[in-house]
Amino acid sequence: MRRLRPFAAALLAGTGLAAAPALAQAEPQPLPTTGEQVAEPATSPEATDAQTEEQVEVSTPGSEGAEIVVTGRFIPEPVRNTAQVVSVLSSAEIARTGDGDIAVALQRVTGLSVNTNGFVFVRGLGDRYSLALLNGLALPSPEPLRRVVPLDIFPTSIVSSAVVQKSYSVNYPGEFGGGAINLTTASLPDENYLTAGIGISGDSETTAQLGYTYYGSKRDVFGFDDGTRDLPAALRDNGGELVDAGVLENEDTLILQRNNQIPANFSASLAGGYATDIGDTRFGAIASASFSNGWRTRGATQETATAGSLFTSSYGVRTENRVQASGLLALGLDFPQEHKIRLTNVFIRDTSKVARVRGSFESIQTPFEDLEDDRLTGPYDALSYESSYVQRQLITSQAVGEFEFGAVELDLRGSYSKSERDSPYERTTQYRFVGSTGGYAVNLGTPTGVIFSELDETVWAGGGDIGYDLTGLINGKLSVGYAYSDTQRTFQSLNFLYNDGGAPIAGTGQSYLPIYALLTPALIDFEDIGLRQVNRAFGQTEYRGDLTVHGAYVRADVEVATGVRLEAGVRYEDAVQLLTLPDLYGNNPSGAGNEAVIRKANDYWLPAATATWNFAEDFQFRLHGSKTIARPQFRELGTIPVLDVESDRFLSGNPFLTDSILWNAETRIEWYPARGERISIAGFYKSLDAPIETIATIDGAGTLQVTNANAPKATLYGVEAEVVKYIGLGGLGDGLAPFRLALSANYTWSKSKLQVGADDETILYPGNIDSPLIAPASQVFTDGSPLTGQSEHLANLQFGIENTDRLEQLTFLLTYASERVTSRGANTGGVLDPDIIERPGINLDIVARQGFEWPGFAEMEIKFEARNVFGRGHIEEQDYGTGIARINNYDIGTTFAASLSAKF
Repeated sequence: MRRLRPFAAALLAGTGLAAAPALAQAEPQPLPTTGEQVAEPATSPEATDAQTEEQVEVSTPGSEGAEIVVTGRFIPEPVRNTAQVVSVLSSAEIARTGDGDIAVALQRVTGLSVNTNGFVFVRGLGDRYSLALLNGLALPSPEPLRRVVPLDIFPTSIVSSAVVQKSYSVNYPGEFGGGAINLTTASLPDENYLTAGIGISGDSETTAQLGYTYYGSKRDVFGFDDGTRDLPAALRDNGGELVDAGVLENEDTLILQRNNQIPANFSASLAGGYATDIGDTRFGAIASASFSNGWRTRGATQETATAGSLFTSSYGVRTENRVQASGLLALGLDFPQEHKIRLTNVFIRDTSKVARVRGSFESIQTPFEDLEDDRLTGPYDALSYESSYVQRQLITSQAVGEFEFGAVELDLRGSYSKSERDSPYERTTQYRFVGSTGGYAVNLGTPTGVIFSELDETVWAGGGDIGYDLTGLINGKLSVGYAYSDTQRTFQSLNFLYNDGGAPIAGTGQSYLPIYALLTPALIDFEDIGLRQVNRAFGQTEYRGDLTVHGAYVRADVEVATGVRLEAGVRYEDAVQLLTLPDLYGNNPSGAGNEAVIRKANDYWLPAATATWNFAEDFQFRLHGSKTIARPQFRELGTIPVLDVESDRFLSGNPFLTDSILWNAETRIEWYPARGERISIAGFYKSLDAPIETIATIDGAGTLQVTNANAPKATLYGVEAEVVKYIGLGGLGDGLAPFRLALSANYTWSKSKLQVGADDETILYPGNIDSPLIAPASQVFTDGSPLTGQSEHLANLQFGIENTDRLEQLTFLLTYASERVTSRGANTGGVLDPDIIERPGINLDIVARQGFEWPGFAEMEIKFEARNVFGRGHIEEQDYGTGIARINNYDIGTTFAASLSAKF
């Protein structure tokens, strides 16, 4: 891989550093692995029926009881007895792979992939087409860039199972594109227990290597700020005036420091369960808590290209300190009349503290291959020192009641959830190379400054379902239900740049200050330096979003003939989506003081039907068809540009986006040769009207910016195959009798195409809410291009050996995803640049688990992990005709982890 080589001399200039950091190749670490509850050993296929009965709770909205408990001799797989196409990731499977968060665990499910931000792609459709639920209820997102919650904030220690439903059923919300991911928390414990675990990990490119950090506040190590980063009142209410920069005399959030020995990662967890009988009623409680503190360093090359030439190129080292804390408290009552009540409370806090040093070449306008020795020479045009602190928090409380009255089942559910994201003091200080002195000086103005942003989102959700058992008339059930959800989001961003008031700084005669001038107050009057808010244009500072959805459905699930099951129904959904842009500074072009309200109101009838035919013993054939929708997300509508620090590009919305409509079809054949084993092959097809696609532009400074637009149409089709097989080793000798080979493999081939006709149009946002830009779609999209986020090939292979008598496992996990488009190329001079492509490639993980006994403990487990054994890095590139622009390339390294858990 070609790389821009850092120049140490260029980095001798620092922003108040005692010793200026030198850019060095340093690589990232995966997230720390949290402790987990010790799982029961897997049973062998040859075990007795009593030993091999499975219980998997699948909580879905309107599932007649919210828990489908499948137990029995003739139904070895819970996925076999459901009317829909589902994949179940049980707690035992999560434990076997040893994954620390649920996003990583889900990438091993057939047809699923996960991007670097923890968002799940189902069958090639991006995260915006995925529905994430907790116990069947909606969740808010703590992300200004998404409405979908990032699943990497959910540690596996609080999730008992994950159910991925790929075929739509009308008891789910209508926003169902690629599929629904329903996370379930634990129910009542069968026995009292207490478990504790600790873990340590590190990776080859971060741990004990060079990285960057800054002090911040004394409570940063716990993921909480102590008030150091509070927004000064003078900046919140500045009235557009120049504010004395002295209000930001907060060097603890500014001064970057080198750390030549980045520490290892640490994690700890504690969980307990208690159950007791109170008369004929059983009461139970489950509580868990986890904490982790980890580090990840990346040395990234980032370039932009346009019009057949390399435009900008930079290399930067970024170190992230990520602190995660989570807690779960679940209470339950089981009454003798088959009534159940569940109360679940979840708390998740995720804090990211980032320091980065970057050197940039600008306005290159030279094909890379023409440069001598394949590298740029000379000093960087600019050096940037950046720091940020992002706090994400999610709190949710849920109440579910399940009641049976003879043939009638009644389910009631409700939840309140709140997410917050606070990002104070996103600092950037840029130094420019001054040819006359041969050194670097601070550039007052773009982009030297600071950003404060806040997001708050709440979700109220509830509903009820009534099911009637049709036994006596026909083998089946009729159900009706209603669901309500209201999502409210507020996002604000205040962007301040340093300013000299339009005149040279006193005593210097220039706005480019040498470092000594900033560090020596005697040479400069700091009152001459001010801060001015630069995002005061209408719609650039704050927006408020609201989405209210009412849904009702009717559904029948009946056996229409021997061995033939039909589930069919229709859902009516009415939604009103509002985006309000307040006129904070009296500069609305439509009239000062007027709010702009973008209102989208639509209602839909959404039918769905699935037929299942048991045409032979242990064989099933499924046929599915449905209509679903995908609404624009608040971030896709919002007009505030937001920097995605993961990809280092600005994202801005398009308030003129419209709903997408999907038509879905699927056929599948399944074979269950033995307990715990399955073989399946499926074909699927989706037709999308007005899919929302990501498009890119490049501004005059060479910064990559991303927005969205509705493409005319698209199709997605493909094939899935899955095999799960266990092979006993008893035939090789008595010593191997308890052991078996566990094999699991899945593969997904998919193909997508945009359909762009000569007369098709799309609507873009040119910056004025009153003047949409209607453009020919062919100027934005290329006919036949794949959908963004879709990989043609996805494959997973798990193989290992395990002891069926006790906990003893060694598992190898291979994951592969082929290249996928992350963004459309920019329109340069009326010509579309090539798409930006990510190449995830192949990855190997190894997990070893060993259970043992220790006096005073019921069970203990020690686990060793090696992640990304091949050292696959992140590759995101663009072929601009005469060369390859490395949009965002960095090495990741191999992670090694060890953990110990004990069950009392």
